[in-house]
Amino acid sequence: MSSLTWWLEVGLRIVVVFLGFMVIPLVVGQMEHKAMAHMQGRLGPMEAGGFHGWAQLVADGVKFAQKEAVVPAAADRRVFQAAPAVALIPYLLALIVIPIGPGTQVGVDLDLGLFFALAVMGIAVLGPLMAGWSSANKYSLLGALRSAAQLMAYELPMLLSAVSVAMAAGTLSLPGILGAWHWYWIPWQLVGGFVFFTAGLAELQRPPFDMPVADSEIIFGAYTEYTGLRFALFLLAEYAGIVVLCLLTTVLFLGGWHGPVADQQLGWLWTAIKTFALAFVVIWLRVSYPRLRADQLQKFAWTVLIPLALFQLALTGVVKVL
Repeated sequence: MSSLTWWLEVGLRIVVVFLGFMVIPLVVGQMEHKAMAHMQGRLGPMEAGGFHGWAQLVADGVKFAQKEAVVPAAADRRVFQAAPAVALIPYLLALIVIPIGPGTQVGVDLDLGLFFALAVMGIAVLGPLMAGWSSANKYSLLGALRSAAQLMAYELPMLLSAVSVAMAAGTLSLPGILGAWHWYWIPWQLVGGFVFFTAGLAELQRPPFDMPVADSEIIFGAYTEYTGLRFALFLLAEYAGIVVLCLLTTVLFLGGWHGPVADQQLGWLWTAIKTFALAFVVIWLRVSYPRLRADQLQKFAWTVLIPLALFQLALTGVVKVL
């Protein structure tokens, strides 16, 4: 009976994580529609369906479902068709180890949870690489190579800033990091939080770090040849990546479920508030800053973020000694 109970508990956790993975990115997408509509005076997302444009997301879904799923004649069909899933699934795997609340409110508590989450997030770049390589389109290939170059530049500062938190907590377990977390961490881990969040945006190719897709220059990067639901899966992967990045930033640098009012049952609520606040910042940055050039992207990573991450690492070592 105990074995059956364990399997039921694991199955329930997997179902909850999967449902959250499918729903929360759509909520972030709807939030982006509304925020950009208000900030830029876009009428469509404010009018579709009547009351405050509630049907915009539904309209987008119907539009993608109606479009023909075209595969270029010269494309590598198997790789071309598998690329959207390869771009999406790593974020589902990362979500499994991120704690939402105290106690059992985590899919799986791994001793190397932080390492696992960052490793599978790095795998997601294979999606655009596969898409660009298999499309038999030079513009798509150029976008894919830009994606790979950008990942190589921004993966290092992201890892260094995460290592700073793991060093402070003395563990790589995400629930363990939150168990060791204190409010006074925020000031002296602030630089690391900035580096981690910024590098994560660059890895997701979100504006102003969206040079690999650069729709005004190379059409739409590695995704140029994609239509219909396959293209929608790439968009879903982008929003899923935003959710995972904001959750990880919340857990590592903002205390996760810790809030002004200590309540074990409402820990998930503090996590959600911080996560959606960061998601709003992601959207805000999209409408506020112009796209960086490819050389500016590389220079910012190597001359700004990496030195800041190394400074944060050194500061953490000093604080730990003291």
